[in-house]
Amino acid sequence: MSDIDEPSGGDPARGDDGSARKSGLSRRALVFGGIAVGGLAVLGGGALVYREVRRAAGPEGSWVKLSPIVPLPDSSPGATSPADEEPGEDTTVAVWAHADDDIIFANPHLAGIIASGATLRTIFVTAGDAGRGLEYAKLREAGIRAAYDEMRGSSEPWDEKQITLLSGARVTRFVPSDDDRLSITVLRLPDGNLSAKGFPATGDAGLTQLINGTVPVLQPIDDGPTLDGGRLSQTVAELIHAGRPDRVTTNVPHESAFARGDHPDHSCVGSLVRTVAATAGVAAEAITYYIGYPSQHQPPNVLGADLDAKVAAYQTYAAHDPVVTCDSAAACLAQPGFGQWLRRSYPKTDGELQLH
Repeated sequence: MSDIDEPSGGDPARGDDGSARKSGLSRRALVFGGIAVGGLAVLGGGALVYREVRRAAGPEGSWVKLSPIVPLPDSSPGATSPADEEPGEDTTVAVWAHADDDIIFANPHLAGIIASGATLRTIFVTAGDAGRGLEYAKLREAGIRAAYDEMRGSSEPWDEKQITLLSGARVTRFVPSDDDRLSITVLRLPDGNLSAKGFPATGDAGLTQLINGTVPVLQPIDDGPTLDGGRLSQTVAELIHAGRPDRVTTNVPHESAFARGDHPDHSCVGSLVRTVAATAGVAAEAITYYIGYPSQHQPPNVLGADLDAKVAAYQTYAAHDPVVTCDSAAACLAQPGFGQWLRRSYPKTDGELQLH
């Protein structure tokens, strides 16, 4: 959810979501505030800049024009994918830019799916690495699994396997050893940064550059096969179709008025899903889009027990993410950006996106 470079480990926003969540400063906020990602190299005014960023509202992403995503052939995949999952009850396939987008923007709905006994197949398109490398990305992945364990009331281990898709992409899938109605699949593409310019450690490239054609391919940070724009669309469509969804949830797309100020990676993923949904066999009315960073400008609507449970899941995640670690519910809610987002969750149908 964040792509912020964190001073105290924060990767606040979503994207790579780099936010300095621990200190209440998101990674994205840090980047936004002029602090280099990957250290605490401040561009002058060090402590002062850091204090001011901490006091500020949540970060806002750069607005960069995004080229239209070329639709895939208007038919569902024919061959059986190696990623195909067993049919489930009332299945939701959730596609997000970063690990934690779901627990921050789509809860309490997410917890409701898990509690109801329905099937949930989650896909994270980027590694949310903030230029910090694979080990940091794996910490975030561990945090999301722990958050899911918190919501489902289990601490049993998760099985892990790598899958090479029909598209040629390689993904890693995690499934709880005691509950195969849940799965988490990660693509580990490089985080695009709050600025949409990527990070030097990953070639200053991300989803925005790939879709706009300024880079020909993206290299996953785990050295998986490179993906060009067409292969990325095929991969997202294949993974959605493989989950056999009754409905899909994702980030708000770039073409929505609600995308202004959001993390660019969020917008890219929302647009990808909206474009390839028909190919994956999903009708437009079956997709729900969650407002990201800009939700902080809406009235709080997650209250009471729902807020307590949402914060508990986030705090569990944050314990694994050194950028946003918070040692109490109050500390989590005090984090700029995160505190506002946790108190809100705004789903939109296709007809409510205010497209432009």
